[in-house]
Amino acid sequence: MIARLSSLFLRTLREDPSDAEVPSHRLLVRAGYIRRAAPGVYTWLPLGLRVLRNVERIVREEMDAAGFQELQFPALLPREPYEATGRWTEYGDNLFRLKDRKGGDYLLGPTHEEMFTLVVKDLYSSYKDLPLSLYQIQTKYRDEARPRAGLLRGREFVMKDSYSFDVDDAGLQRSYDAHRAAYIRIFDRLGLDYVPVSAMSGAMGGSASEEFLARAEHGEDTYVRSPGGYAANVEAVVTVPPPVRGWDDVPAAHVEDTPDTPTIDSLVALAAQRFPEREWSAADTLKNVVFMLVQPDGTREPLVIGLPGDREVDAKRLAAQVEPAEVEPFTDDDFAKHPALVKGYIGPQALGENSSSGIRYLLDPRVVDGTVWITGANEPGKHVFDLVKGRDFDADGTIEAAEVRAGDPAPDGSGPLELARGIEIGHIFQLGRKYAEALGLKVLDENGKQVTVTMGSYGIGVSRAVAAVAEHSHDDAGLVWPRELSPYDVHLVATGKDDAVFVEAERLAGELERQGVSVLYDDRPKVSPGVKFKDAELIGVPTIVVVGKGLADGVVEVKDRATGERTDVPVADVVTRVIEVVRGRS
Repeated sequence: MIARLSSLFLRTLREDPSDAEVPSHRLLVRAGYIRRAAPGVYTWLPLGLRVLRNVERIVREEMDAAGFQELQFPALLPREPYEATGRWTEYGDNLFRLKDRKGGDYLLGPTHEEMFTLVVKDLYSSYKDLPLSLYQIQTKYRDEARPRAGLLRGREFVMKDSYSFDVDDAGLQRSYDAHRAAYIRIFDRLGLDYVPVSAMSGAMGGSASEEFLARAEHGEDTYVRSPGGYAANVEAVVTVPPPVRGWDDVPAAHVEDTPDTPTIDSLVALAAQRFPEREWSAADTLKNVVFMLVQPDGTREPLVIGLPGDREVDAKRLAAQVEPAEVEPFTDDDFAKHPALVKGYIGPQALGENSSSGIRYLLDPRVVDGTVWITGANEPGKHVFDLVKGRDFDADGTIEAAEVRAGDPAPDGSGPLELARGIEIGHIFQLGRKYAEALGLKVLDENGKQVTVTMGSYGIGVSRAVAAVAEHSHDDAGLVWPRELSPYDVHLVATGKDDAVFVEAERLAGELERQGVSVLYDDRPKVSPGVKFKDAELIGVPTIVVVGKGLADGVVEVKDRATGERTDVPVADVVTRVIEVVRGRS
């Protein structure tokens, strides 16, 4: 059926929405694809819903072709399975929790590992039933503290999640590889410029984790790559430590008065003035940064991180390392409750589980035995010089929390790292037996012995993919949809006041529809050509057909939205020509 702009539920906007931070948010709202219903919650309007359904179709076709089976769980879930795995508590404030009229606890599903595990446990009991891969396309709910960027970080979103079930680790690897191959086919069909990178599994646990990131200037994820092919989410980058050193020739540690040194730069300047026989830099200082970790049960615990003074703590890397705990700033009230921490002069001598303070102390991997530092002396206005790791202080372990910089060495030795930005569109990882053990998912193996099933988890952000494609496929005039995702195959525009134009446009629309080409027909009679052309470019259908003044000469204009190329086609050949374009034969 022909979609007519005169009756389509659509209003395009000439101005950007005030809350739009990224191109996809701005253009999807302006072009009439989505409307904000609440912070982080969006209504899918007719055009947007067609694009969303196209993404779902592509995902479903490739998942089905790989032999995976679709089901669907409810979004309203009981508390008990999530309590059994600990996630009722671990998810903290990110869960939408509610009670029924009898006082029973429920949640709106943020993810469905528990439900997949339980349904397989309910129905299968033998190794002969495996391997098995199940998937769903379902709405998820997470109470994001700061929803932003339109569809890219919302409280309600559509996701494809799938899970594999195998008897052993070799089977899990085969299932993982099959999902990875399906993902590559999906993202290729979506027309995305993407890269698979090593990643962390986060709160869901597991190993062998990879993210698929769509390259995007405004992406919220930073990833790294090297000339030799290494690629990883910045949160998963492993620091290359320097070699361990000896300290026989290092003088004994000594405390110095260091007045008026509130910054690393001022401390370095004082060191250069007082000990001019060598060069000093921020990298010679050991900065000890204190945070408050808040566990899901509300327990609060200080954490001090020691790192070279020329590096900053990366909030996302730190958050990934301490999940499911959350990180909060250390306040003046917190300092008052922990007098061992002298603000501005924290030193490692007073830290660690074996110290009198008992405060956990973790070091950047660059702080290895034999490295020599200037750092706080745990007294106001004083720093200690020539403090040697391994000789004068130690820590409770290491942590990958420092910022990653361009030029840092790749952990596999493949060259210096470059930094880039991307949008996470997919995540695959090997869950292992975490959820199967928690929920008792076992099967009998070939020897009649009960074994715990091993699982893989695989997600695609379906609604997020719409935004990711929009981020990648747009220009100054509006959206430019790839053919497979476009809400319609052709945007047919009738311009002018001549009745013959509208008669011919109506005929073309009908003929194209009969040939299986979907048409968005701008039949608005009293709208100027300029407005119609602007709307066509904003909406972004890949082929624009204009019936206008050229009709008097027997031609119709066919325009490629992506390249801007315009071709005058004889009226008698228009349908054939458009079909060739739409079906990729031109």
